[in-house]
Amino acid sequence: MGDIEAPDSNRPRQTVLMSILPSKEFATSRKGMLLIGEVVLSFISFVCFAGSTAVAFVTVPLLEFLAALFLLFAYSTKFNERFKGFLWPLMDFMRCVTASIIFFIISIISVSKYSDGSSKAAGIFGFIATIVFALDFYLIFNELANFLKQGGEPSEEPSRQQDEFSDSDSD
Repeated sequence: MGDIEAPDSNRPRQTVLMSILPSKEFATSRKGMLLIGEVVLSFISFVCFAGSTAVAFVTVPLLEFLAALFLLFAYSTKFNERFKGFLWPLMDFMRCVTASIIFFIISIISVSKYSDGSSKAAGIFGFIATIVFALDFYLIFNELANFLKQGGEPSEEPSRQQDEFSDSDSD
């Protein structure tokens, strides 16, 4: 009788948690796996740099971790579809290009200049992150090139939108 919470109070908590986590469809897509890989590798590299003598390089993995985490959230919740004013593919492309270049540079420096194990591990994870970011910007570049070759029109979106508008007009 004095119970404040209802027995079904776990249901809203579960839906809030599920709304924050990426959907299974997105997490198993190519873009989802790349973003999850970028988040994980950036975080591991951040932790390794934080515990090493190359602590000066800790900013880059932290910023890339936060940027990849933001885009993972934006793409998985379709936040990017609500804000069409931003050029999301171009922003993602520039993030991946700069991340791969900077990760490559700091990884070379941390492996060659510093002798502790944590710096070496951060460099190795940085090289792996470089490959993942480079693969992501290569795939984004190919998608942007195909988009521009088609004259700037998405392949399936206009026909699908026209069908939706014609269905709503008939109601």
